[in-house]
Parts: sequence; structure tokens; C-alpha cells
Amino acid sequence: MDTEALRSFVRAAELGQLQHAADELGVTQQAVSKRIAALERELEVRLFTRTPRGVELTLDGQAFLPHARGIVTGVDRAVTAVRPGFRALRIDVLGLRSAQAVVLHDYWRAHPETDLDVVTLRVNDPRVAVAAVRAGDVDASFRSVTDPATLPPDVHMIHAFDSPLELLVGPRHPLASARRLTPPQLRKHRIWMPGIAPRSEWAEFYDQLATDFDLRIDAAGPHFGDEVLLDTLADSANVATLIGARDRYIWPTHYDLRRIPVVNPTLAYPLSLILPRTNPHPGLRGFITHLASLPRLPEPVWLPSWAPAPHREGVG
Repeated sequence: MDTEALRSFVRAAELGQLQHAADELGVTQQAVSKRIAALERELEVRLFTRTPRGVELTLDGQAFLPHARGIVTGVDRAVTAVRPGFRALRIDVLGLRSAQAVVLHDYWRAHPETDLDVVTLRVNDPRVAVAAVRAGDVDASFRSVTDPATLPPDVHMIHAFDSPLELLVGPRHPLASARRLTPPQLRKHRIWMPGIAPRSEWAEFYDQLATDFDLRIDAAGPHFGDEVLLDTLADSANVATLIGARDRYIWPTHYDLRRIPVVNPTLAYPLSLILPRTNPHPGLRGFITHLASLPRLPEPVWLPSWAPAPHREGVG
């Protein structure tokens, strides 16, 4: 069914004049008449009767009007939901407690007028996130493609921010009393990172981290969730894990877990933002400006070899 014919019918019914409906819709009165006539032929009923003052609904027209109005409203809402500048800004983050979500929340708190939709695609392969950006399912994704040359020409990747890592341990761990640690002090200690997914950017990150600093990073076993990981750390005297300094974790106070910064060099996870090259959502400009204002980490900093350069690119 022709939605423009339905729209013409609804406006003519509400205004009582074909000419008024035509003026509002930006077409001629003849076009409105033809649309309504075609709709009446399709429905095999008369929707209007003409009067000296304009048009009035027939009984069939009165019965049809609320349904037609609902269809037109639904179409308008559907278009608004996918048109940049009219729908919410949709940004993909790895998790709602991740550093990306924290930074995004900070931006929204400073700009509460922003219509924002926080999305978690729940995919490990960054190429799937790239496809989601290309398809318009999300406007941007906090993912990193470790070989930017493989990116399609219609998307690009910009540096977002670098997230410093901390060691998280329970109170009985040998390193629990340290206020700061250096990477060599982590050697020979088991760093448990369950659920590192093959082909993910973080798999490449931890592979290079373990190689460069001779660390014992153990990805064995499935990841049963943060709660199980925290339970294990609280009970263990020899298991530690690495987390982002901005990542949010909640545990019972009696766990007495310790977050210990790693310095000299600071171990940092590079976070990037993937977005379209052309016609990006207008709301991205303000958020990227916010990212550019975040403070740099104090030197020295270790980053993997594939980390994007920390220059700031604008939105076209």
C-alpha cells in the first residue's frame, strides 16, 4: 500500500480540504486527489464525500482513518530511527563496565542533551564490528583492527585513548602489599585472563605483552563472568589478573581485593574508534572532541606495535 497515499488521506481528513493537505505536503491538489482515488480503488470503498466546504469522511473513511494514521506514524518513526541527525547516536562498547563505557558516560554527563544509545555487539572479531559500522547498525565502534590496511575504504579508525592497566589481586597474594609495580615484578606470577578469544584484538595485545616482558599470561578455561573471576582472586594466594584503570568492578568489601598500578613503563591498552568516512552521525563530532581532550598518559608508556598513533582526527 502506498504510504504517500495514506499520508495524503490522513492530512485531507484532518484538514477537511484537499488543497490544504496539498499545501502542507508540498504537492498539487491534483496529486492529492489522484493518490486518494488510487487508495479508494485499492480498498474498493469511498473514503470521502465532497461538500461545499471541502471533503468529509464516509463511514468507511472514519473506520479507516485511525489505522491509516497509525501506519503513517509508524513509517515516520521508522525513518527517524535510522536517519543520522534524527536518531540517537549509537556507539558500540565492549562492555557496560569497560573503560570505553566509562568515558562515554563521562561525556554524556557533561552533555546530557545528547541522545545516546550505548550498544554492546558482543562479538570478538573486530571485522564484525567494522561490518556493523558499514551497515549502519552502529555509528561507531570502540574496536581496533590491528592491520589498518585491511579496513574497507568507506570506514576509518582513529585513536581514542590509551587505558593504563592495573594488577588485581587478593589480600593473600605476594604482591598485594605493593603500592606500584613494574613489569619485571610481574614475571613468574600467574596472570589469569580467562576467555581470551582467538582473532580478537585483545588476544594479539596479550600475546605481545607476554612476549615483550616475559610474563606468564594464562588464558585457560572458559570465562564464567566477572563474579567468578573476582571470587577466585579473593580466595587465591597465587592468581592475579590485569584490568583497565577505568574499568568498573564491584565486589564485596570482605574480598579486600587490591588494584595496583603498573608503571615504568605504564602498560597501556590502546583504544580506537571505528566510524564511517562519509556522512558520520553529527553527534560524533562532539564526542571525538571530548576524546581529544583526555589527558595523555605520563611517559614512559608501553603500547603494542600495532597501536594507532595518538594523533587526533576530525569527523568529515
